[in-house]
Amino acid sequence: MKKILLFFFLVSANMLFSQKVSVIRITDLEKRINNGSDTTYIVNFWATWCAPCVKELPDFDSISKVYGSEKVKMLLVSMDFREDLESKVIPFCKKKQLHSEVFVLDELNGNYFIPKVSDKWTGAIPATLILNNAKKYREFYEKKLNYLFLKEEIEKIKGS
Repeated sequence: MKKILLFFFLVSANMLFSQKVSVIRITDLEKRINNGSDTTYIVNFWATWCAPCVKELPDFDSISKVYGSEKVKMLLVSMDFREDLESKVIPFCKKKQLHSEVFVLDELNGNYFIPKVSDKWTGAIPATLILNNAKKYREFYEKKLNYLFLKEEIEKIKGS
């Protein structure tokens, strides 16, 4: 009986964290975040092989949970190759139990997609775009961020 209960617990826990990861093009991402709404978008560019990126992901995911009922959307955009979706990105997200929306950016030409995110972006990761179109707020950070910083940014946007 204990083995059966353990089996169901493990299967249930695994199902709770079955992360859906979608492939996205930069034009689709632009449409999503530049929609004129009063939603605050936090778009984090990361990769499974980037140590600072991996270190900051729990903070982004925690912010996503805390502000989940508000107009705050966390979009985690992986810079891993599209062909690594099944073998690396999905297992990584599952292992890290990420609850935020996760995408793999299907773009190879940095000269094309990087300036669409920010003219300040050199292409290094981690990188994060925080924006709220209704409040005309758009900031870009090419560095590792933490929970407190993200919370302060959201509260600043909410207060403006």
